[in-house]
Amino acid sequence: MPELPEVEHTRALIERAIGGRRIDALTLADDPIVIEDSTRFSELRGRTIVAARRHGKVGWIELDRAPHLVFHLGMTGAWRVPGVEPIALESTPSEIDRAWPPPFTKIELVAGDVRIAMTDPRRFGRLWVRDDPRREVPIAELGFDALHELPSLDVLASALARRRGSIKGLLLDQGFVAGVGNWIADEVLFHARLDPRRSPHALRRDEIRALRDALEVVVTTAVAADARKDRFPRDWLFHRRWGKVAGQTTEDGHPIEHVVVAGRTTAWVPEVQR
Repeated sequence: MPELPEVEHTRALIERAIGGRRIDALTLADDPIVIEDSTRFSELRGRTIVAARRHGKVGWIELDRAPHLVFHLGMTGAWRVPGVEPIALESTPSEIDRAWPPPFTKIELVAGDVRIAMTDPRRFGRLWVRDDPRREVPIAELGFDALHELPSLDVLASALARRRGSIKGLLLDQGFVAGVGNWIADEVLFHARLDPRRSPHALRRDEIRALRDALEVVVTTAVAADARKDRFPRDWLFHRRWGKVAGQTTEDGHPIEHVVVAGRTTAWVPEVQR
């Protein structure tokens, strides 16, 4: 599933492709699962694209006046631009269909000589039109953005003191921290050397500092790598966490185990994470 780095890559892709351009035309699929209230999308025609924005895993195309186009990529959603290769995700097929419009297109925008389309084969993505995206659902329900709004140590410690359950579950709670998904949560806890089953309220201050530092490093590094997994540091758990293969180890030889925490398969390293 796309997480914050992939959505940030998408935001930048959209802005490079059509930023500053006027939406001359749009085509919308007949898909009420992905598309909310299709009647409002006609209001986007003729508007100029000011910027592409993102909060957590939700992105939006900001126009010169309301309304604006808001999107969530779900599990297999992606924005495509002709001639630009999509970044590889776990869900990306090995053979990319380069036909245009792409298969499973949900919306296509035409801005001058540029075309851009959002595809979603499994239909877990969403498209909305919102007058004020930051103050309306789904963005209004999200917690702090893991890239741009990391709270201070004191603020984070105060928030964790009120939380029960598992620290892994809390990191996956988009209402607490927006943009963290399963692999980022595992990577952060690995770097922070924290057992994913630990309760947030029981963490010591030095452990909270380690958690905050790890969250900052993992997210900023993945974004700087443009979400391209081959550019991630070689010692990251990411490269060895997949598939629940027996005998998997970290780069320095520590065994990787898999457990279910907060309903999600979790890769962790018991020799390191306490």
